[in-house]
Amino acid sequence: MKNIKRINLMEVCGTHTMAIARNGLKSKFPGNVVMLSGPGCPVCVTPAGMIDAAVEIAKMPGVIITTFGDMVRVPGSASSLEKERSAGADVRMVYSPHDALDIAASNPKKQVVFLGVGFETTSPTIAATVIWAQKRKIKNFTVLSMFKTIPNALKAILAVKDRRIDGFLLPGHVSAIIGEKPYAFLSAKYGVPAVISGFEPDDILKSVEMLVAMIDSGAPSVKNQYSRAVKPEGNPIARETINTVFAEADSQWRGIGCIPKSGLVFKKAYSAFDAAGRFKIKSGEKKENAYCLCGNILTGLNAPQDCKLFGSACTPRDPIGPCMVSSEGACAAQYKYGKAKQR
Repeated sequence: MKNIKRINLMEVCGTHTMAIARNGLKSKFPGNVVMLSGPGCPVCVTPAGMIDAAVEIAKMPGVIITTFGDMVRVPGSASSLEKERSAGADVRMVYSPHDALDIAASNPKKQVVFLGVGFETTSPTIAATVIWAQKRKIKNFTVLSMFKTIPNALKAILAVKDRRIDGFLLPGHVSAIIGEKPYAFLSAKYGVPAVISGFEPDDILKSVEMLVAMIDSGAPSVKNQYSRAVKPEGNPIARETINTVFAEADSQWRGIGCIPKSGLVFKKAYSAFDAAGRFKIKSGEKKENAYCLCGNILTGLNAPQDCKLFGSACTPRDPIGPCMVSSEGACAAQYKYGKAKQR
């Protein structure tokens, strides 16, 4: 390897973050390679204002909130769904949006709200559920859209002052939907190489090797290490399903701010399923805990252990920031697996 300078690589996906930590892969990378965690944990980037909106709806009479498990404990600006459930709100954890739709069908006198959290990986199934709800004429089912999309978030990361990213380890799950083309700007415009990676240790090690080789050669491009699951064109049917129900919109990312065209909102034909519209919820930007560094951690400016709250005031049992709440959060990964000092 010709290049011995420090190389900053960002793993965008939270699943990669956990896999790297769980398998102790940092010790296997070249000594000058530093892995930075990115904004690829959907729970982590959901802003406090959206949690507050969910809490507000949960307090309303006759409402059942349905959600994936991690969201229950994420703190808003003053409360969480876990606290509201303890106070009597009907908050239920489900494994899929179809489970939420079944709850709505079984409880016609209740309003059932599903918290739509996730990236391009989860939004197709939720969009398909909305289409099915419309066909079945289930009118007491809505979705609170908190969806995020990855490509424009990477542009925002590259624009962060004082942050140098030399290469991206791209998310395999998201890429299975969107394909390779949406990432082309990384190398074409910014000269930054990227590799779509699988999640097994061998996948990640090979992907890092490919990134370092491109950096060393000065020939950046977007490569697909995970070709057994990710096709160049992605999944056109899944994208069509998303585009049937949702349109791109600017979106707030927790600790990062507003990123243009990085979220999804309901199109007019499906606006009846928009929980924010049905319950007249307006989610403003809320102040985060002044000592929580989740925003900086998600953009690669800090490591979890740089945070004064990490491991003391903020733990998985009693989290303050979403990076400690989520099973894919960088702080949760470091707390559970990162006993050794990071380089």
